[in-house]
Amino acid sequence: MIDYRFPTALQIVLGVASAEQAGKRATSAMLAESLDANPSFVRKLMVPLTRDGIIVSTLGRNGSIHLGRAAGEITLRDIYSSVIEDKPLWAARPESEGRCLVSANACWYFKSIVCEAEQASLDVLARHTLADALRDIERKDCRPRHPACDSETLAGHND
Repeated sequence: MIDYRFPTALQIVLGVASAEQAGKRATSAMLAESLDANPSFVRKLMVPLTRDGIIVSTLGRNGSIHLGRAAGEITLRDIYSSVIEDKPLWAARPESEGRCLVSANACWYFKSIVCEAEQASLDVLARHTLADALRDIERKDCRPRHPACDSETLAGHND
């Protein structure tokens, strides 16, 4: 099952930052509409983002959502870690009785590779702030940052 929590949370926080920058109020209804997402899903994602101080939400008729700290102080890793928490990217198969070389060693090997890959992903997210993302989007500088992510490469994976 595809997990949309992180990209949706990123869009929520970017929407809040963009509204703040424009001097406007962000609301969960406005965010849900702009994301074409279920309002309850947006509100559900706001819970950990609020808990972790990424956003601040005020309730009531005139309620709104604001960033909990400066956009330059919020990393994409902060947002990811907030909504994903400690769920690993990939789950290893349950350990089983080792009946051969592969079954006796595949689980620890897979876990070590996955741990390394997950740490590399978190390191990349930690290098990018919300301010960086907003600046790139405003400049429409949304080119892939890695050659493997260019549109021709991605199109080739849709075959």
